[in-house]
Amino acid sequence: MKKFATLLAGTAVSMTMVGSAMAEKWDMPMAYSATNFHSENGAKFAKCVTDGTNKAIEITTHPSGSLFKGAEIKRAVQTGQVPIGERLLSGHQNENAVFGFDSIPFLATSFDASQKLFKAAKPAMDKLLASQGMTMLYAVPWPPQGLYFKKEVNSVADMKGVKFRSYNTATARLAELTGMLPVQIEAAEISQAFATGVAESMISSGATGYDRKVWESLTHFYEVDAWLPYNYVLVNNDAWAKVSPENQKIIQDCAATAQAEGLEASKAYTQFTLDGLKKGGMTVGRAGDGLVNELKEIGKTMTSEWLKASGEEGKAIVDGFNK
Repeated sequence: MKKFATLLAGTAVSMTMVGSAMAEKWDMPMAYSATNFHSENGAKFAKCVTDGTNKAIEITTHPSGSLFKGAEIKRAVQTGQVPIGERLLSGHQNENAVFGFDSIPFLATSFDASQKLFKAAKPAMDKLLASQGMTMLYAVPWPPQGLYFKKEVNSVADMKGVKFRSYNTATARLAELTGMLPVQIEAAEISQAFATGVAESMISSGATGYDRKVWESLTHFYEVDAWLPYNYVLVNNDAWAKVSPENQKIIQDCAATAQAEGLEASKAYTQFTLDGLKKGGMTVGRAGDGLVNELKEIGKTMTSEWLKASGEEGKAIVDGFNK
């Protein structure tokens, strides 16, 4: 009986060791501050997975570009430096124009239109990501993009020579076509860039400006609803293949919840952050018709350029959206 008890104890220890060995700790880099709604949504997703898999997959989020800077996150997931991460894929439009489908100016300017465009683009995005060894788990749009300045702007001519924070190919091209000077700046560096004069303007949502307290440096926010870019949570396919089918299902269910809740959070955050910019002392309101019309003409040029760069895949996305 003593030998049997010893055997059972040894077996229990062995099983515990096996269970520990099977547990996976996943670091999840994120580019935006911990208080940003994307980061908060990601933290909830991480907890859902950790609890749902009983810590077989334990996800720890790293917001504010603390583990990898925003521009480095996609590469980190793709090369297996981390198994999972969140990234604004339009930041990689220079790799493949399809990544920039959500940044075509004035194509999809509302949440409903944005969802329709995302649905049209998802097959092409899934195919492209698969070719790079990754899978999209969920995606959440930002609120509509508006223009920030440290002065009153009523026309494109007023923008000439202004130092403009860009974060992808589309924003850099917008700067060029309006006569502004593009400066590549990651989200985590925005506050410092404006405070030191490295940048004087940007196109972004009210959420980014609110999170970074840009009223300390800027004075005006113009609502133009140019586009609604998406943040994507990506998983490395090699890491994904090691996850049991049961836990894959749990992760997918958590991802579906995060996508739905993230969308609602984005909608709710839109007015909240615009109100926050006003409280901070900024002038907030719709851009004048003259400025909007000039921007839409520039948008037509950028749309034509994107369609040329994205080829048949881009045409299929826009055609699918327009149906």
